[in-house]
Amino acid sequence: MSTSPSKQLETFPNPRVGRAYEIRFECPEFTCLCPKTGQPDFATIRIRYVPQATCVELKSLKLYLWSFRQEGHFHEAVTNQILDELVAATRPRSMTVEGDFMVRGGIHTVVTASFEDDASVNPVERGDVFLR
Repeated sequence: MSTSPSKQLETFPNPRVGRAYEIRFECPEFTCLCPKTGQPDFATIRIRYVPQATCVELKSLKLYLWSFRQEGHFHEAVTNQILDELVAATRPRSMTVEGDFMVRGGIHTVVTASFEDDASVNPVERGDVFLR
């Protein structure tokens, strides 16, 4: 595997399919560029997910996050893009990505984006069970 930034997210088989458990990552060195000024934006990216069939491989996640360093993104857009691409790669039961951006212009920004696979949630928990 390369050590260069990459958009390629690799996965591996979930070792405990059938058990709902949460995986958490904290990535305190995330960097992208402000699309307006070209100045660097620094953030901690927090990822929480409950896997189904696959899990994301950590080195590929690191290289994926590095790939944003020279790209311009608004905070809201990049947080949602990370969620969308991780969901596409892993197809989790649920996932939340939080972008906790450093203060810029006197404003601290935290963006949280979430996904839940309705098919993996128990219908009773989801409130879809109707009694006749």
